[in-house]
Amino acid sequence: MSSHLSVEQIRCAYHGQAVVDGLSFSMASGDICCLLGPSGCGKTTVLRSIAGFHPLEAGTITLDKRCLSQAGSSLAPEQRQIGMVFQDYALFPHLTVLDNIGFGLNKLSPSERRNKAEQMLSLVSLPDLGQRYPHELSGGQQQRVALARALAPEPKLLLLDEPFSSLDVELRRNLALEVRNILKARGISAILVTHDQEEAFAFADFIGVVNQGRIEQWGQPHQLYHQPRSRFMANFIGRGVFVPGVVTGGQVKTELGSIDCRGDCSEGSQMEVLLRPDAIVLQSDSPYRAEVVNKVFAGTDNLYTLKLASGSQLEAAIPSHQNYAIGETLSIAVNTDHSIAFKLSPL
Repeated sequence: MSSHLSVEQIRCAYHGQAVVDGLSFSMASGDICCLLGPSGCGKTTVLRSIAGFHPLEAGTITLDKRCLSQAGSSLAPEQRQIGMVFQDYALFPHLTVLDNIGFGLNKLSPSERRNKAEQMLSLVSLPDLGQRYPHELSGGQQQRVALARALAPEPKLLLLDEPFSSLDVELRRNLALEVRNILKARGISAILVTHDQEEAFAFADFIGVVNQGRIEQWGQPHQLYHQPRSRFMANFIGRGVFVPGVVTGGQVKTELGSIDCRGDCSEGSQMEVLLRPDAIVLQSDSPYRAEVVNKVFAGTDNLYTLKLASGSQLEAAIPSHQNYAIGETLSIAVNTDHSIAFKLSPL
């Protein structure tokens, strides 16, 4: 199956300083993808390059086999058939909601433009607010209008630049799911840029984690969580701690016992084993003890910080009906079904 969007070995710079270098990924039609990474990693620059707002110094960007950008030439943003939803909504304050949505539909007659705008308003569940102005809407309503405006020209690809970041936690979660459902129902391809892992996991079919201007790993959310390809990925995605150990007989010997070694496991190698909070389980007959030094109530689970005899600490997610006090000692074991070991880098 051919790619809908292909980003190949692109390089982008500001004032001669590369912020994206050798970055590549591709996506199929109808996919919802996400570029996830810390601030300053280059993810927004990639989005701006796809939109046509930033030139390439190397590489190519193609959409349905049509070249959008390459070094020295770039198709104008309005010719790319790409929609964009910005973090700050970018609505025109002097135009009504209907006029904002219809702003980019100049090829349609006034009546067709209005009909299209009304259809888009219904799509985003705001059918009765067409005559209001942006300042009369809540943040969530303004973001829905921005989405409707971006979808009105029927783009081949929708780009979303941290569109929910200014909303409160509950609203952003609900709106992200609503937007995903709208895009899926209409078969629209989209790329979200965010630094919020929960948002990325809930919104995207595929996620590319960006690290220092490159894709560190591209995959489905569960792959990134359970099969991180690098220590950076293991540390960046989700929660967890690294426990040191030594490879002995094909296993990593640690202070919590021997753990199956998955990875580069040559005999005698110094390793670090990633242990997620759900890998730590209570086991009454276990010889391994840990002291509760902190706990955070998280609804169905309590997230405990546990101190081992060596002084090193773990995190454990334990059902909240099993309530333990700070200072209490627990008998614990490791569920090694998804443990991953990384060779300790030399100093």
